[in-house]
Amino acid sequence: MASPLTAVPPGLLVLAAALVTGVAGRRLGHLVGGLTTALVTVWVWIVPAGTHLPGTLFGFDAVLFRVDPFSRVVGLVFAFIATVAVGYSWATDANERQTAYALTYVGSSLGAVFAGDWLTMVVWWELMAVTSTILVWDYGGKAVRAGFRYAVLHGVGGSLVLGGIAWHYATVGSFLFSAADGMVGTVAQALVAVGIGVNVGFIGLHAWLPDTYPRPHIAASVFLCVYTTKTGVYAMYRAFPEGHLLIAYMGGAMAVFGAAAALLQNDMRRLLSYHIQSQVGYMVAGVGIGGALAQAGAFGHVFNHILYKSLLFMTAGAVVYSTGEENLKHLGGLARKMPVTAAAFTVAALSIAGFPGFNGFVSKGIVISASHYEFVKGPLVVGDFYTLELLLLVGGVGTFLSFIKFGYYAFLHGPYEGDSVTPAPRRQQVPMVLVAALCVFYGVFDGALFALLPFDVTDGAVVGHVYHTYTVPHVVEGLVLAAAGVVGFVILKRPLSKVGRVPDVDAGYNRLVFYGTRTVVYGVTETYAAVDRVAVALADRAAAVRADPAALSRFRADIGGSIFILMIVLGGVLAWLGLV
Repeated sequence: MASPLTAVPPGLLVLAAALVTGVAGRRLGHLVGGLTTALVTVWVWIVPAGTHLPGTLFGFDAVLFRVDPFSRVVGLVFAFIATVAVGYSWATDANERQTAYALTYVGSSLGAVFAGDWLTMVVWWELMAVTSTILVWDYGGKAVRAGFRYAVLHGVGGSLVLGGIAWHYATVGSFLFSAADGMVGTVAQALVAVGIGVNVGFIGLHAWLPDTYPRPHIAASVFLCVYTTKTGVYAMYRAFPEGHLLIAYMGGAMAVFGAAAALLQNDMRRLLSYHIQSQVGYMVAGVGIGGALAQAGAFGHVFNHILYKSLLFMTAGAVVYSTGEENLKHLGGLARKMPVTAAAFTVAALSIAGFPGFNGFVSKGIVISASHYEFVKGPLVVGDFYTLELLLLVGGVGTFLSFIKFGYYAFLHGPYEGDSVTPAPRRQQVPMVLVAALCVFYGVFDGALFALLPFDVTDGAVVGHVYHTYTVPHVVEGLVLAAAGVVGFVILKRPLSKVGRVPDVDAGYNRLVFYGTRTVVYGVTETYAAVDRVAVALADRAAAVRADPAALSRFRADIGGSIFILMIVLGGVLAWLGLV
């Protein structure tokens, strides 16, 4: 049970702060938002495991919030990075209204993570979709249409999740997580997997990421890159706590696809958005593998990814803030003009790529080790490397390639030919340096990260294979991936420089949905108009017969023709609907 001190779910506190932020003015509003999220960070750190608040929701038994090792590690980094992002928002001149919208997004994400049952989670889940859409829309311009597409796709995903939860309830008779070990029933599992797959960026369901995240204010992108996908990873674990073969392989495929797609991008935030999909792939693979080692790796990577990905979006935002330019082809030589930003980017790039000494090396290594020691070999075996392991390693090479490209064109290649550039303001540098320091800290002192994880990966009684970060084979593997990335960039540099904008699957389904919807609307309205014309004609003829009984013979002939026409129209409609 929850004590009075912990009786209020942290998501509600952040939502209350959002209301104050929206009306308190820019300076005071950001101060309130930052202090509240900082307090929530401390709360998540100190609240005892097992704290929970039972209640009812819509007449069903519910647990309105619950703290366990999984929700704690996610909630901790959610609240901390919200504090950093609020400070960054203030530093990049975001207004208090945008930050208030962002805090509603943070609060709803915390609500979902600390929910103790499926019904409570899905309520917060849908609120998370609504609040993130509003955050995107607030910027206006191209963000409006992107936000609309985002809302539609997440609406479909949320509906599938809700359908799966309803099917699960019909089987189990309860929404509580404690009532069953994950989703029960093949249909429920399929619906929830696809619905959550929208949030985590399954291949084919991922295009909302690069479509949406580059559009809004640079500070909004820092919030957006954190919560939706990682809440999805958390929900995927709740649905499949024992893992699932197909989910593991989807994670491996995401790691490769996202990195390859990122390599082809020239828009900085679009490149970073594809790499969200790639890095979430490692988390999804860890959930799919199942077992203590893989799950610890998945949640360790959630924690680390939020740090270095938010840092990457902050450094990209600082470049946009100082130059007004998003395209890597129009940048260059900024390391001399923005040294702190360049250094922070370097730390984040080495972290996401999994270079030894940085936090991504630790958590990514856990997942890769689990793919080797605790998962099936699969159809492709190369020497001592197995199928899923190979996918994750190839994704690692692609990550090195992508961020060598990013760093080279933004900070090293040639002089910047635009207007004069000044370093990022000190108030932007502070949050970047803070997060960069944590990326190094958790990379060097891996035990500090292990202490946050739901399982002790160094205890043979807990995990099937004891994990040690800095072994010679593991370090050599990281260095080989880095070397492969450097060599690959040298080989691909010229072809990549000629690549323009590369369309994704949304170029097809956006058009299909638009024209398909227009066809349905046109078919329905035209069919209604045709039926209406026939009915009006029959009524006119009937009135004429009443006025002139001699016209009855003509009316019989006309009504026969009209009924024949009406039958053809209705037959066509039924055929179009597939009913005959």
